[in-house]
Amino acid sequence: MKPQNFAESLIWYFTLSTYGFYCLGILYPATALLGWILLLYLSIKIWQQTFDNSNHHHHHHKIQIPWLSWFWCLCMLVMLFAMYAGVTEANIDSNYYLRGILGWLTSSSLLAIFILVGSLDIRLELIYRAICILCLQSLIIIPICYLAYYSGLPGIIYSSPVERFIQNGAIFYDVVVHAVDYGTTNVRLTLFAPWCPALGLVSNIYFFLALEESNKKWRFIGIVGAIAMNIVSVSRAALLWLPIVLICVWLVNNFARPVTLIGAGIISSISALLSTPIFNLATNSVAAIKDSRADSSRVRGMLNEIALLRWKESPIWGHGIQEPSGQVVAKLPIGSHHTWLGLLFVRGLVGFVSLAIPMLCSFIYLIIQSSKSANARVALSVLLVIFLFTFSEQIDVLAYICWPGLIVMGKAFTEKI
Repeated sequence: MKPQNFAESLIWYFTLSTYGFYCLGILYPATALLGWILLLYLSIKIWQQTFDNSNHHHHHHKIQIPWLSWFWCLCMLVMLFAMYAGVTEANIDSNYYLRGILGWLTSSSLLAIFILVGSLDIRLELIYRAICILCLQSLIIIPICYLAYYSGLPGIIYSSPVERFIQNGAIFYDVVVHAVDYGTTNVRLTLFAPWCPALGLVSNIYFFLALEESNKKWRFIGIVGAIAMNIVSVSRAALLWLPIVLICVWLVNNFARPVTLIGAGIISSISALLSTPIFNLATNSVAAIKDSRADSSRVRGMLNEIALLRWKESPIWGHGIQEPSGQVVAKLPIGSHHTWLGLLFVRGLVGFVSLAIPMLCSFIYLIIQSSKSANARVALSVLLVIFLFTFSEQIDVLAYICWPGLIVMGKAFTEKI
């Protein structure tokens, strides 16, 4: 598998160099730069396609950007305006305008940019293979990280000075070999992600991309690597959402089959008869999951309550920025650890709607297309993973590690079936 054009070359070699960028502490800005370079390349190709009517270009891939990709771009621009309005309304220092723009350029904008980039002539098979190779690299690095922990090496071995220029959080520029869970002594790995649950998110996305690899050997390696990343992240959400997404996508694609309808009827009947035991089992399971890391669950719950309560102070545009908190919530910023409540607090109702509507439209489109297109099924899996993680992570700031899945979504939007 070799790249055949500029866009494929960038994606291929960047993916294979993920750990290299991470070890330099520049994966976050480098991924943002990748997105903007690909957007510039897309713009050049559209310009050439529009104004060069020679036969030479008729034999090449014709770029047609679907309405859904444009809609994502429009909504992310609204998100930028919400940032400006929120900072203005809160009378915050003017420096936050610049910091907000820089933050948008490296976070929310990437959600739209990589979806838009899916309109380029990029073979999804190349992305699947690159992800499988990255999973192999992870399988090699995982035991090295554990060895570093048991050898007594510090968790953070390096922090890039680049953060001083962008100033969006040192955590995105730290090179971490291992971490200890808050309130426990459990060792967890982040690999190339900024924190452990984020690794769980990306591992689930990689799992569904690796499933589509045509080569059996690489598919096996990719799946094993993705599951290993899931396990070492020790993310409760990642372990829970992976089988749920598998089941949901299967049901969507097989819902009209008689066997599925009969099975659903039988399960519904049994569930009605055993509703009380099933409810108790579900309640106890949720409690057990929360109790497995009670301190983490408590902190997340309090952060969410504070964000929702404080949102009412500025419901339309939000507070403009995340705000510091106290020791009672481990000094984590208000507006973090939950995409929707974070958007309400920081960007207000406008920011909330700016993500909710394009995500809903994407769901409807991909559900309709998934019965006819394998690419749409993969994209639906990716979108489901991203959506489920919105309730425990800030998806906009994690776009820089979700980008292969976003390109797959963009490619699915371009299909005409």
